[in-house]
Amino acid sequence: MHSDPGLLSSEKEAADPVEVRRFEAGDRDHWDAFVARCAEATFFHRSEWRDILERQFGHRCHYLMAERNGHVTGVLPLCEARSRLFGHALISLPFTPYGGPAADDVVSEQQLIAQAVDLSRKLAVEHLELRNIRPRCPDWPRQDRYVTFRKTLLNSVEDNLLAIPRKQRAMVRKGMKNGLTADIDPGVDRFFALYADNMHRHGVPLLPRSYFEALRATFGDDCETLIVNDRVGKPVSGVMSFYFRDEILPSYAGDSVDARGLAANDFKYWELMRRACERGVRVFDFGRSKRESGAFDFKRNWGFEAAPLAYEHCLLARQDVPQNNPASPRYRALTAVWRRLPLPLANRLGPIVVRKMGLWP
Repeated sequence: MHSDPGLLSSEKEAADPVEVRRFEAGDRDHWDAFVARCAEATFFHRSEWRDILERQFGHRCHYLMAERNGHVTGVLPLCEARSRLFGHALISLPFTPYGGPAADDVVSEQQLIAQAVDLSRKLAVEHLELRNIRPRCPDWPRQDRYVTFRKTLLNSVEDNLLAIPRKQRAMVRKGMKNGLTADIDPGVDRFFALYADNMHRHGVPLLPRSYFEALRATFGDDCETLIVNDRVGKPVSGVMSFYFRDEILPSYAGDSVDARGLAANDFKYWELMRRACERGVRVFDFGRSKRESGAFDFKRNWGFEAAPLAYEHCLLARQDVPQNNPASPRYRALTAVWRRLPLPLANRLGPIVVRKMGLWP
């Protein structure tokens, strides 16, 4: 079995039947070779996420592969998760913004989805969730709260700076005038301290340090942590980003209480954009945000346009789509309680809450 860019070179071959089977240990190279070349695949389709989700969160993964004549024509990563908040579900994928089937053709895509539904019934989950970039199943209930922000970078650093809307560009220049500097951190300690403090101030349980350590160890140079320091060298902001093909995806961030006054958050993303341009990256993926949130408004201020994400649900043993809305009274109350916890206690309890309660971002 192998993956070949020319696998659909003839109508006869395209008409041959597609078979879907479970991912096995020996399939890793073939899976990742397909993901590297498939236009619909994302960084989160890489096979390494299977190991991370199982080891860090104890979730059981079920990865599916579509094949035609021994060639890989599609993949669908699935993770079985149990949550006291959201029930028993099969998701592609929790803790990631994008998932769903990545395939060369409609037949392979449909077969993968059909097998996922069949697997969901066998596992007796309450619902199947596909985190698609584009709609795949128009008859399924859809959660449209999330959007993504992507933009093609211009060829020069100066052109990218001038493309930022005037008010936002002024914030970037403010950060420069405040003497901020940035460097790449080979570890996760400085980043995690900023991330943990930021999550606590927002009243949100944090992901474990071991998760970020696993990301760095697993993805190597494709996972990078940038730290912004103030004039005296104190870390005030940080971001962990992924690189995939010609894209950069800033995914996890944290800031100190001093960051806002220094315009460190603004400087941070400009510095990331500048460095990406210099290394030949073509697409800046600002990532997923909820509509009508602060992050949503911040990204629009940079001149990025929101593109809706199609999070589609096959409801099997529940009547409605699970809701994770921080604006609801229930979550506001939990947030208020979490903010009052001492930071060391919140850091200890956060990963336990994430694992046990199933807070799937």
